[in-house]
Amino acid sequence: MRILSVRFQNLNSLAGEWTVDLTAPEFTGNGIFAITGPTGAGKTTILDAICLGLYGRTPRLDRVNDSANEIMTQGTGACFSEVTFETAEGRFSCMWRQHR
Repeated sequence: MRILSVRFQNLNSLAGEWTVDLTAPEFTGNGIFAITGPTGAGKTTILDAICLGLYGRTPRLDRVNDSANEIMTQGTGACFSEVTFETAEGRFSCMWRQHR
């Protein structure tokens, strides 16, 4: 499986909608890349978005369900994560979303 893109909105401290296009030359040119930045920059949020999009949960947070949510940005009413990936069988997209 190869992840092609991650799109998410209102997760953790990253308010608004964000897209990480892993097919961009910055990611494909050297074959390897690192997610870096200062504390609170959103590195773990990108990994949370991938887990939520693919599995509907994240191993880092216990309370992401219908009655409780530790991942939605405070002061917002909706969040989502969408992961697009490809395998030998084709290209697929998975989505997780939640509304208050």
